[in-house]
Amino acid sequence: MNFQPLGERILIQRVEEATTTASGIIIPDNAKEKPSQGKVVAVSDEVKSIALNDVVVFGKFSGNELSLGTDKYIVLELEDVFGIIK
Repeated sequence: MNFQPLGERILIQRVEEATTTASGIIIPDNAKEKPSQGKVVAVSDEVKSIALNDVVVFGKFSGNELSLGTDKYIVLELEDVFGIIK
């Protein structure tokens, strides 16, 4: 993948949540919410506070979806990121 975000943007790939509950109930695809966490796969040169492979939390409806090949990503503005999971 060759994608370089510009401005104060990052490219993330959503981290999928579990498909079953703690009690073992299987959650169907149509009942799942969009994950609000993602792994950073590209960072613009202007962003210094987030690094590659960080896992970030963002708003459910933030960013713009992008398909590169068969994979789906989200381009986020830095201001749409709530924080980094350590």
